[in-house]
Amino acid sequence: MPPAENPFPNDPDRTAIWEMLVRRDIAAFVGQDWAIVAGDFDEQRFLGVHAHNSTDPDHWDAAFPSLATYRDEWLRQAAETAATAYAEPLADAIFRATRLTQIDITNDVAVARKKFDGTIRRADGSDDRLNWQTLYFCRKAGDRWKITGFVGYLEYK
Repeated sequence: MPPAENPFPNDPDRTAIWEMLVRRDIAAFVGQDWAIVAGDFDEQRFLGVHAHNSTDPDHWDAAFPSLATYRDEWLRQAAETAATAYAEPLADAIFRATRLTQIDITNDVAVARKKFDGTIRRADGSDDRLNWQTLYFCRKAGDRWKITGFVGYLEYK
């Protein structure tokens, strides 16, 4: 796994959230290994909203009403990505396109803003464009942060 600098080295809570949403997520996705991230979710509270690349909430829907529904789509996307021939290391390219520099924490609740903006070069010379953002909602359970939901695939300019 390529090195990536956590922007919160002196903040244990934000460090934990960044590691969960960036480093572990990329490692799991590239490896098609849901087990790496399965424990990062609060299954009972989980809801994933698909924004369909829109900032207008009228276009959003609860596409992932359960963690199982989201897991299945996540695994489908991971397999599709793994089946694509890239001209560069996939994990490096995803890290390069990913930014998570703003995490608001109030007591035991956090909102994290993960942004994707970049390209991954395919072996055939074309590019895959990553350009969206996700708002993650997290809650601290004991000494561990867990994802309770997100609004994902939001337009990002």
